[in-house]
Amino acid sequence: MGETDGVTDLLVPGDHRADGVLDDAAVLAAMLRVEETWLAALVVHDVAPPAAALPAGGLGRLVGDGDLAVLAREADDSGNPVVALVALLRARLEDAGEPDAARWLHRGLTSQDVVDTALVLGAREGVRRVRLDLATQVARLAQVVAAHRDTLAAGRTLTQHAVPTTVGLRGAGWLTGLLDADDDLAALEADGWPVQVGGAGGTLAALVAQAGPERARAVVATLAEQLGLRPVAPWHGRRRPLTRVGDALTTTTDAWGHLAADVLALGRPEVGELAEGAGGGSSTMPGKANPVRSVLLHRAALAAPAHLATLHLAAAGQVEERADGAWHAEWPALRALVRGAVTAGGHATDLLAGLVVHADVATARAHEAAEVLTAEQRSMAALAGPAPRAVTADADPASYLGLAGDLVDAVLVRAATHQAAHQAAHQTRPSPTPEVP
Repeated sequence: MGETDGVTDLLVPGDHRADGVLDDAAVLAAMLRVEETWLAALVVHDVAPPAAALPAGGLGRLVGDGDLAVLAREADDSGNPVVALVALLRARLEDAGEPDAARWLHRGLTSQDVVDTALVLGAREGVRRVRLDLATQVARLAQVVAAHRDTLAAGRTLTQHAVPTTVGLRGAGWLTGLLDADDDLAALEADGWPVQVGGAGGTLAALVAQAGPERARAVVATLAEQLGLRPVAPWHGRRRPLTRVGDALTTTTDAWGHLAADVLALGRPEVGELAEGAGGGSSTMPGKANPVRSVLLHRAALAAPAHLATLHLAAAGQVEERADGAWHAEWPALRALVRGAVTAGGHATDLLAGLVVHADVATARAHEAAEVLTAEQRSMAALAGPAPRAVTADADPASYLGLAGDLVDAVLVRAATHQAAHQAAHQTRPSPTPEVP
């Protein structure tokens, strides 16, 4: 297949950051990979004759850039893109003098097998990119948190002054959110991404009829192995593999949303405790520096839950062996979630790379609000008895920080462990599985 630009969207700033992840070209490439890997597995296990084996270049050599638009239009006739794709491939294999490959292509599969497995491959790539960004973000944010472990700041609840806190502890909250999100994403990879192969009704009857049960299992296992996926029972009507991805990615955008909301609130000119390193411009106000990275992160955090809700509604709407519309509703929702998270990951990395902490401003504001911030401290002092560690009234907010430092240290230890594990994983990671067996 030739080079094709990914989907970009004028109304989704930053969408280009997700090029190659579940855009039309990537989905088509993934479906081709599933089809050619399946055909190769049929040949390897003597289900299809040796003459059905594809030459170098696989199926990609048969498909050009102009085919995307045609396949998209023809998907309207059958409700999915696979029917038109298989017809196109068979015709071109015949034209190329490969009748056995044309005859055995797609045999034993169903459209949902190809679409679902292609979506899993796309989601896997998206999660891989997000996790790379998260590793960078954790390292950078840990530096910020450590540097401002004891920097005094005014704590706020419901937008109003509450008790004293530190910039480090506030940042530790953001850092914990990133670490929790990466734990969820790591679990997806640790458990293995599932292949989808069930045939027309989830029984693999066509493959078993042709090859017998043992070879049928072997073909599925080979497909999964060559795609780097986990062989599992067909999940046509059980959609947890996709809702689980959506849950983890939405947890991630939640964490970024928390970070972005704090930067937006604390970066207001009248507050001035935080700032983006470089702001975006205005079309009418020269010199205006808008916190664009935070704005776009906030957008991602607001949009993701609706897409996730669609995935769960579709999972709840499954019926019999293939859902009538619920399956189809998943595709754009999953695409938006995965691409949105990849895009947001880049924005979050940029934001943290340039994040500016105005420590002097944060500390000065805490002292300015000392009377309010120490109100709880004074009330506790009034209750204190003669115990050696009795609380005393003190107008200095820095004397009422509780376990702030200890809490920060605990998160920094967790971040260091995360960084070490990430570095070890990348040093020992095996070479990628070849796309075609």
